Amino acid sequence: LVKAQVLHCCSCVRKAVLPSETSLPASKMSSVAKPPPPVQTPTVDSTSPSSQQQQPETPRRSLWAKSSAIESRWQNVAQLIMTRQKEEAEDHKHDLFQDYEVGEDCPIVFGGTKEKHIDQELQEKSAEKTRKSRKFLKRAMTASSEMEAEPAAPTASSVPMKDRTTVEYQRILVDGEGIAGVPLRDLQDASKGLLEALTIREKYMRLNFQSFPKTTSRYLRMVDNEPVANESEFVGVDEDTDWAGKYGDPFRCRSIPDNLNYSYKTVEGVVYVYKDAASMAAGHPIDLPYPDKDAFLKDYMLMLALMSDGPIKSFCYRRLQFLDARFKMQQLLNELAESAETKQSPHRDFYNVRKVDTHIHASACMNQKSLLNFMRTKINQFAGEIVIKAGDKEKTLKEVFDEEGLTGYNLTVDSLDCHADRQTFHRFDKFNSKYNPAGCGVLRDIFIKTDNFIHGRYFAEIVKQTMSELEFSRYQYAELRLSIYGRSMDEWDRLAEWCISNRVFSNQVRWMIQVPRLYDVYRSKGSMQNFQQMLDNVFLPLFDATINPQKHHDLHIFLNYVTGFDSVDDESKAERHLFNQRSPTPDKWDMNDSPPYTYYMYYMYANLVVLNHLRKERGMRTFNLRPHCGEAGDARHLVSAFMLSENISHGLNLKKSPVLYYLFYLAQVGIAMSPLSNNSLFLDYNRNPLYEYLARGLNISLSTDDPLQFHYTREPLMEEYAIAAQVWKLTNCDMCEIARNSVAMSGLPEKMKKHFLGEHYRTKEGPAANAVLKTNIPNIRVAYRFETLTEELALLCNGAKVFD
Repeated sequence: LVKAQVLHCCSCVRKAVLPSETSLPASKMSSVAKPPPPVQTPTVDSTSPSSQQQQPETPRRSLWAKSSAIESRWQNVAQLIMTRQKEEAEDHKHDLFQDYEVGEDCPIVFGGTKEKHIDQELQEKSAEKTRKSRKFLKRAMTASSEMEAEPAAPTASSVPMKDRTTVEYQRILVDGEGIAGVPLRDLQDASKGLLEALTIREKYMRLNFQSFPKTTSRYLRMVDNEPVANESEFVGVDEDTDWAGKYGDPFRCRSIPDNLNYSYKTVEGVVYVYKDAASMAAGHPIDLPYPDKDAFLKDYMLMLALMSDGPIKSFCYRRLQFLDARFKMQQLLNELAESAETKQSPHRDFYNVRKVDTHIHASACMNQKSLLNFMRTKINQFAGEIVIKAGDKEKTLKEVFDEEGLTGYNLTVDSLDCHADRQTFHRFDKFNSKYNPAGCGVLRDIFIKTDNFIHGRYFAEIVKQTMSELEFSRYQYAELRLSIYGRSMDEWDRLAEWCISNRVFSNQVRWMIQVPRLYDVYRSKGSMQNFQQMLDNVFLPLFDATINPQKHHDLHIFLNYVTGFDSVDDESKAERHLFNQRSPTPDKWDMNDSPPYTYYMYYMYANLVVLNHLRKERGMRTFNLRPHCGEAGDARHLVSAFMLSENISHGLNLKKSPVLYYLFYLAQVGIAMSPLSNNSLFLDYNRNPLYEYLARGLNISLSTDDPLQFHYTREPLMEEYAIAAQVWKLTNCDMCEIARNSVAMSGLPEKMKKHFLGEHYRTKEGPAANAVLKTNIPNIRVAYRFETLTEELALLCNGAKVFD
C-alpha cells in the first residue's frame, strides 16, 4: 500500500509540470505519415566571404511583437510534453497493484518479458510510418558521405557540403539507422522543444543588441525556410575609440550631444520615455520596444517544462555523452597534427596571445602582497594625513592604525587575513568579511572604497598599480567590476567623478557595473519602502544622462568605457517566492524578503532594453547583461540567464540540468569560469566541470574573480591558466582556445577584437573566421568544433521534420 501511494503521488506530480493555460486540443498534434524532403541547406561556403542576401530592415519592435506569433508554437511544444506525461501517468496506473493481481498485459501471457519486447520491436519496425521516418532521417544525416562522392548532390546533411570545411584531418563519421540513439518520437519532441528554446533565446538577444552565434541562427532559419536575418539591425553601438589610445586624452570628449528634453517615468518596473510632459500625461511613449512581462513568463514556463521532461533530458544527456566521447577520439586521432600546425605559426605562442579576465572585481583586483606594500607605504610616509571623519572628529591614518593596534612593521600578509581558507567553504558571510583588511571595516572604507572622506584616492592608486602591471604584461586585459548599490540617485555621478578626477584609465581595462541583490538589507534598515526605489536609483540616472548628457558631463564620458551590467550576491540563499503572473510589481514589492533571482534579472533586462535602444538612437555606447549565475542555488537561475544574458560567470550548476547544459552548447553561451574561487567557496578543484565543458565544446574562458582572496602572484590570470593546465593536462591548443574565447565574449571594442582575433572572426564561420597567426589555434581544432556543432544542429532540424 505504501508503494502504491508513492507511485500515485509521483503520477500526480508528473501531471502538474505545466499550467493548464498551455494546453491545446489534441487534434492540433496530428501528423502526416509521408515525410517531406530533408532540410535544405543554403549554399554558404565557410571558407569564402559571406554572400547571403541582405533583407530589408524590419521595425525594431518586430522581434518583441513576434512573441504573439511564437505563442502558438510554444503551446504546441508544451502540449506535446503535457500529453506524453499524461499518457505515461495513465500507463503507470496499471502498475499500482501489480504485486497483488495479474493484469492482461502481464509478460507471462506473451511468454515472458523478453518475448514481449521482441514482439513490440517487430511491430514498430513493420509500421509504414516508422519505416519511412527512419529512412528519411538516415538519408538526411548520411548525405555528407554521399556528397563527397558526388559533389553536385544538393541534399541536406548533418554537415552540409558547404559546411564541410576543406581542412584535412581525421574525421569521425557516424552512420546507420537510429543515429540519434533514441526512439523517433523522443527525437521529434526533443528536437522541436530544443529548437523552440533556441528561438526564444535568439529573440531576447536580438532585442537587447546582444550576440547570438551566426551558425545557430542560420540553422534556425532553415527549419521554417526563413531568410537569413540581417545582422546589422541587431548590433549595438561600440565605444568611441577615438577618445582613448596612446596619444589621446581618454577623458576629453570632442562634442557632447544636445539635450532632447524628453520626459520619462517608471511604469510597473520599466522606464517609459515620452517626447514631452504632455505626451507623458496622455500616456503616449515614444516608439521604443518596451518588454512584455506576460510574454516573458510564458517563455519562462516553457523553458521550465522542457527542463523537467524526462525523454528530453535523456536525449540531451546522451548527446552530451556523445560529444564527450567524440572529443576523446578527436584527441587520439589529431592531437599530434594540431601540435604540428601550432608549431608552424611564427611569433605566436600561448604567452603572447591575448587573454581577457572577463570576471574580476575591482575591490579585489590586487593580490595580498600588493595591498600590504601599499598600506605600509602610506602609514610610513603619510601617517599624518586625515583619512576619515567619525561624527565631528577627523582622524589621521596613524590614529586609525593605533586604534586597531597596527603598525607598518607588524603588518604582514598573515595579519592582513584577506585570503580565503577552509573556513569560507560554503560560508559566503565569512568570505565577504575577507574584504576587510586585518578584519577592520574602517580599513576597507579607507583603502578599497570609491566613496569615502578622501574621495577614493587610495583605491584609485591601487587600481592604477594593477593597470600598470597589465600594461607591462602587454597581452593581458581585464574587465573590472565596480558596484552601484541602488541606495541613492547620485551614486552614478559620484562614481564617474571618482574615475575622471583620479584619471583611472588604461587601454588594458574596461569597466563592468555590478548591482548587488541587497534589497532585503536596505528594507530591513528602513532606507527603502519598495523595490521600485532601488530600480529607480540604478536606472533613472542613466536615462537622464542619455537624454541630457550635458547635465552629466563626467557620467557621459565614464559610460563610454562601461561594457555591461552584472548581478551579484550569494545564490545559495533560499528564495521564498516564484516569479509568476501573480507576483507584485516592483512598486508594490514592499515586503522584507528580497525578490527572487529571476525577478531581478527580468527587470534589469527590461530596463536595459529600453535604455539601449534610446542610446543607440543617440549613437552612444550600449550595454549587455552578464550576471553571476550557476555558482550555487536553484537551476532555475540558469533558465533566466539563458533567456536574457549574453554570457554568465561560474555556471557550475549546468551539470545538474542536461537540457540547459546542451542548450548552452548549441547557443554557445559564454561562461567565465573561476575554478580557484570555486575551490574556496563551493566546489573542490578536482570536481570542477571546466575540462568537461571544454571537451564538449562549450564556450568557456578562465577568470580570476578575486585575486585578493585566491591568488599569490602578480599575474593572477596566468596563475589560473597554469594551475588548470597542470591539473587537467591542458595542451597548448586547449589554452589558446580558452584565451580566444575570453576575447570573443568580452566587452572590448570591436576594433580591438578584430586586431586580436582577425578581421573575419564574427562575419565568417569555421576555419575562415580563424586567424592562426593571431589566435595560435590550429584550423584542425576550429574545423572540428564547427563541424561538430553543425552536425548537432542539423540533427535537431531533421529530427523536427521526421513526422511533419
